[in-house]
Amino acid sequence: MGFNKKRKRSQYSKVSSLEERTNSRQSGAAATLANVKDPYVQDQHQANCDAAHEAAEDEDDADEWTVVGRGGKKQKTNNYPALVYADSYKQQSSIKLGDLQNLVLYCIANGTSPQWIAVRHHGQVNKAVVLFVPGLERGMFDGSVALDTSSEGPAQDPKLGHGLDQPQNGETLRNVPSSIDGAQNDAVSHTHASPDDYLPVRLAAERLPQPLKPLADCFEYLWPVKAPGDDKFAKVYSPLHHMLNSQIPKSQDQKAAEKAIKGAKPVNDQRWEPKRTPITTFMLSKEELRENDYVLHPAWCGTESEKQAEMKRRADASQTADSGWIDTQVADLGAGDDLKLPSEQGSLTAGRTVLAMDCEMCTVQGGEAALTRISLINWDGEVVMDELVKPDKPIVDYLTRFSGITPEKMDPVTTSLADIQKRLLEILTANTILVGHSLDSDLEALKLTHPFIVDTSILYPHPRGPPLKSSLKWLAQKYLGREIQKGHGSLGHDSIEDSRACLDLVKKKCEKGPEWGSVALTSETIFKRLSRTPKKGPRDTAPLGGQGKLGAIVDHGAPEKNFGQIASFSIGCSTDSEVVDGVKRAVAGDPDGATIPGGGVDFTWARLRDLEKARCWSNNDLYGLIQMDDPPGQPNGKSTEPSPSELAAKVTTAINCIKQVHESLPPCTLLVVYSGTGDPRDLARLQQMQRTFKQEYKTKKWDQLSVKWTDVEEQALKRA
Repeated sequence: MGFNKKRKRSQYSKVSSLEERTNSRQSGAAATLANVKDPYVQDQHQANCDAAHEAAEDEDDADEWTVVGRGGKKQKTNNYPALVYADSYKQQSSIKLGDLQNLVLYCIANGTSPQWIAVRHHGQVNKAVVLFVPGLERGMFDGSVALDTSSEGPAQDPKLGHGLDQPQNGETLRNVPSSIDGAQNDAVSHTHASPDDYLPVRLAAERLPQPLKPLADCFEYLWPVKAPGDDKFAKVYSPLHHMLNSQIPKSQDQKAAEKAIKGAKPVNDQRWEPKRTPITTFMLSKEELRENDYVLHPAWCGTESEKQAEMKRRADASQTADSGWIDTQVADLGAGDDLKLPSEQGSLTAGRTVLAMDCEMCTVQGGEAALTRISLINWDGEVVMDELVKPDKPIVDYLTRFSGITPEKMDPVTTSLADIQKRLLEILTANTILVGHSLDSDLEALKLTHPFIVDTSILYPHPRGPPLKSSLKWLAQKYLGREIQKGHGSLGHDSIEDSRACLDLVKKKCEKGPEWGSVALTSETIFKRLSRTPKKGPRDTAPLGGQGKLGAIVDHGAPEKNFGQIASFSIGCSTDSEVVDGVKRAVAGDPDGATIPGGGVDFTWARLRDLEKARCWSNNDLYGLIQMDDPPGQPNGKSTEPSPSELAAKVTTAINCIKQVHESLPPCTLLVVYSGTGDPRDLARLQQMQRTFKQEYKTKKWDQLSVKWTDVEEQALKRA
């Protein structure tokens, strides 16, 4: 006969009472503010909760164990959801945004169980709200970023920081604040010395700056979270995309079948719903042209001052008419729209002339790349131009294994680069869209700029994200089922064949839709994942005919243009206070159910941007603001960081918004708040330095360079 050790009845009542008091606080995780809201018990100060824990543990230790045989009455357990740090899991690195996403999916979309944290009764979580608050960083909590002019609270151990204490493994994370990400792609700005640096830290209200004190009433712990990025290329990826995109689960059979295939795996689009899209949708924006090292056409400069600044930059990089560069005759970006015929408005070309281009280059004296062949084909695949070009300088390497150019082919050629430029000025009009693969290098060889570009290396993102780019050979094999560049390494490439592959890739994209050929084939948004997850309760109670769970996105501007297209509902806002109202509306639903059904949505993602704008951290603020010779964190020689009192006011407003959302949530709601990345200004400045150096290094000697890139700058870029 077996026996079990059980506590006395008096102990059960104490444990049950303690659990009720503990779970009344909202559980949360990660350097994102995360918690599960408990409606049944009023929130109380954290110190009272800690004292209750200690008192209960002391009383439990004083009581004795009793032996109870079979048939003993089973104690009723509390099944309210809670997040608990798993002390059996050893943290060897910071958790990532993907781990936070996994936590959300586990709670509301039947995702896989997270390893870095234990979730009790995850099935009881009814809703999830994720707040993205860029501009909020760990330095505000540990005192390295001043939020007021006076220091409050006693002195503390510098290792633990200003308002942070190290937690103990196995503690219940009743409330945890937002994922605070550091400037080094790591959630913490200091160097990690031990695995303990990756553990959550407790918020101590009495030692927090005044603007942050309300967080201690809502959350108990702060957990560092690693921002997405690529150390090799010193790039930081979008925290928005990494939170809202998730990988599509694959079966064992699918994994085995893909493993047996060599090279690019053919795309499986049997369930894809085509969405015809005009080619104008895929033209590169001004920001995309800059990010991918294109020389901007003057039509992109809206003001005279902006045009002068761009021409100065081009002059420094030897990219003006004095260096042989030309700009196509396009007066403004709207010039092409005026040339469209009404009958062509609905076509894939949108009434535009589409030309696919590919160039072959060789190396000339001085180590520069020079044009040796150019091919142009139109939308119907007809050859418009296919010419060999004789460089102005002697050729030192024909690069035959890539270009297919040989001395015998070049001997009779008399066509110069100037001749080609003259013909292109006649062919490329304001109605023309240029298509190519990594077209920036081709246009640089041509010394030509054009405002309307479709680049297949950007149109079809690399599976691991930017700055990586897929080769044209791989894209053709995967999405067209076509083998090209078979002469690679011996006979070289055929520029007409490459042009046709680019054109066919663009046509396929126009026929299938914007998401086809992107991460949408291997991943899906959280909103789509939710739509496949059945709602709780009877089927007839599910909204919209029982189609699954609903999601909403609340953001500044027009969110319906991006992820809002896939979300069940999108709410545009202009201020953070409107975002708070939008979150409340999404969670609770419209009173009359006119747009958002009663009971609200199951998942809400929202972004607070006023703090980010106040600190000049947005992409729009960074472009044109950063100069290469600026001191760190001081664009244009002036600090863009608000004063401590101004910053404290902005942080106070942001924290109050978080608190308002926290207080408005219904029972059993998971709240996650994450900050994205640290200060991006130094990173933007160093990246601009690196781009300028690479451009000048091709044409200038070392002592003529306006900026020199050495190991010192390289290490600074990795730290930024």
